[in-house]
Amino acid sequence: MSKTIKDLTAGTAGGIAQVLVGQPFDIVKVRMQTAPNGMYSGMMHCAGGILKNEGPLAFYKGTLTPLLGIGVCVSIQFGVIEYMKRLFTHRNIASGIGGTTGKDLNAGQLVASGVAAGLANGFVSGPVEHIRIRLQTQPSINPPYNGPFDAMRKIYTAHGIGGIFKGQGVTFLREATGYGVYFLAYEKLVQREMRLKGIRREELSPMNAVLYGAAAGYALWAVIYPIDMIKSRMQTDGFTPTTGRKYASSLDCAKQVWRSEGPKAFLRGLGPTLIRSPFANGATFLGFEMANRFLNSL
Repeated sequence: MSKTIKDLTAGTAGGIAQVLVGQPFDIVKVRMQTAPNGMYSGMMHCAGGILKNEGPLAFYKGTLTPLLGIGVCVSIQFGVIEYMKRLFTHRNIASGIGGTTGKDLNAGQLVASGVAAGLANGFVSGPVEHIRIRLQTQPSINPPYNGPFDAMRKIYTAHGIGGIFKGQGVTFLREATGYGVYFLAYEKLVQREMRLKGIRREELSPMNAVLYGAAAGYALWAVIYPIDMIKSRMQTDGFTPTTGRKYASSLDCAKQVWRSEGPKAFLRGLGPTLIRSPFANGATFLGFEMANRFLNSL
């Protein structure tokens, strides 16, 4: 099995772990981001309303889409990041930098690798998250979509490929910015432990993979949360003026939200995100590292 196939497979394992752990928090975040101003007094109010009105299974509403899609997304992320790391390692060896093995990538190399991973991932994450958000925010009584495939079919029939990729520009911005920081934080923490303890990556403890993944997740959300809020608004907006479209573009969305709801609106739903982040991202990196370790042992 080639190294790329191993990276993609291990990334899929990380993605599945991320979805199963993080989905209940994600639906609360999306509901808070897209609800009218003042609808929810806080995270617990939102979560309590979902539980009371829709039942416990509502916290996994729209899970099939991310379970399939995010598995692919995280697979792409790790496939690209590991490819870029190998590319920079070869360049470092040729230039005589990056330590004896060339694997000590500098911050610029790691950010560039993360940006590449984010952009590649964005081609899949944009439509996947769009469909998930449509399902998460639709009413429980007489919903317009009967699952992810029905949603894709109806949106494509009515609005074409542009409808499926609604909010794609701001998605690329979020992914490039976020994953540049995300992988920089994780890899630098791993490099530090390897240097201080004199160990190989394969000897990194599972607990530290979780902790470093959690830290990377916080770094990611610290820089992208306002962008993510705009993405959620764009992906729940109407498709045309006749179907209730409020925003002409992502920039127009940001301007309207700032004028009508103030700067606090850009942080609405941050609570469940901060609670979700260490668990989901810790599970992602643990899943990847353990699966990669297993595959490399075969």
